Amino acid sequence: MKKFITDIHQHVNLIPLAVNLLLVIIIMFTIVLPGKAQTNYCDSLSYTVLEGLPLTVHVEANGISNMVDSIEWYTTACNSVTCYLPQGNNPYSFPSINMTDTVKFCYDAYIYTSNVIEVCNHCDSLIFDYTDSTYVSFSTQGNTTSINELTFNKINNNKMYDLLGRELNEIPVGTMYIRNNKLYITK
Repeated sequence: MKKFITDIHQHVNLIPLAVNLLLVIIIMFTIVLPGKAQTNYCDSLSYTVLEGLPLTVHVEANGISNMVDSIEWYTTACNSVTCYLPQGNNPYSFPSINMTDTVKFCYDAYIYTSNVIEVCNHCDSLIFDYTDSTYVSFSTQGNTTSINELTFNKINNNKMYDLLGRELNEIPVGTMYIRNNKLYITK
């Protein structure tokens, strides 16, 4: 029995040593093998609409061009009838879009880095702003905040009208008529 207690006592003394050894290993791995933080490259992508006609868009990868291997851009502009592929290569031009069109402009960006592909896509509705001679995002034009009911004053002037809305000079006999927004018939 004494040997059993001695063996248990030796194992209990090894527990703090094992915990300390585990902590040292964890610290070494965090120092020697730092983890790479995940980066959302999509947040760094944007576009600028150039002034004038036709709709011309310049896409941008703000500050990440030197951090990735390559970026492939695919853009489209759609009106109510069809979608168009651009002419040119950054800036992209869409000559088939008219200034009276509400345009859905979209881009897909394929970002290649370290054998990983990140796909980003974004769409906006654009309308032509005649003041600035450029397309602007429809959402920046202000959103509806309320709808007010139309109010009108009821006018009870005792005028009479037939069912076609023509004013009557005397009360008709045997036909319906309207007086003060109420329907009447006389016999």
